[in-house]
Amino acid sequence: MGLLDGIMGNASEADIQSTERELKTIITTDEKVEKAFKLIRDSIVFTNQRLILIDKQGVTGKKTEFHSIPYKSVTHFSVETAGTFDIDSELKIWISGSSQPISKQFKKDKNIYDIQKALATYVMK
Repeated sequence: MGLLDGIMGNASEADIQSTERELKTIITTDEKVEKAFKLIRDSIVFTNQRLILIDKQGVTGKKTEFHSIPYKSVTHFSVETAGTFDIDSELKIWISGSSQPISKQFKKDKNIYDIQKALATYVMK
């Protein structure tokens, strides 16, 4: 998947090495990026220790929020797939101590299953 998928709001798998270089200032010395997905400018990154949600903000995308979630803090998660008239898919992640889930929207996207599978793999260890 490429640029067109990103513009359309579809998630595409990101390169591990470039994602690690981008995160070098926030990941620990023994932490490794194992899987990453790009959604327009935002990213969902799975390391061997935590989930990192990257939210690029503003017109230039220079302002960035890194939301780190230890896998043990995820209490449950859900995937809502796109329907005939509702073309959006949605991933919701509930974190211990928070009543509202973190929610990410995807356009009619098959990669939401890959993201859900990665989340299940790391959370249910």
